[in-house]
Amino acid sequence: MEKTLLIIKPDALAKGKAGATLTRFEEAGFRIVAAKMLQLTQSLLREHYAHIADKPFFPEVENFMGSCPVIVVVLQGTGVIERVRRLVGPTNSHEAAAGTIRGDWGTNMMANIVHASDGPETAAAEIARFFSTDEVYG
Repeated sequence: MEKTLLIIKPDALAKGKAGATLTRFEEAGFRIVAAKMLQLTQSLLREHYAHIADKPFFPEVENFMGSCPVIVVVLQGTGVIERVRRLVGPTNSHEAAAGTIRGDWGTNMMANIVHASDGPETAAAEIARFFSTDEVYG
């Protein structure tokens, strides 16, 4: 059974949409197999966003994602990575269709409610970054 990682971002918590976001995934048939709330440290953010850490906008990403605790979640289900990405919508909330999480609640490229892994290798690396094997129950 395929797994993926979600990060419920600071804007979702600020808007009171963390629970509603998780509900959408559960209603779509995915199973939560791990979850925790944590404050992302500078070193964890630099590791997670290594692919953009050298970009001029990275300090803004780092400030936003470290502004308050986030909720990290592992979802499990058939085709979960692709199906979650469709449910989430495009990264830019302005381009996301109504009915997607980002289209309904996102504000822009960064304040877009949730991060979702983009492929099997990324999902495996991201899950291992945030959870030990004994914290994932599926």
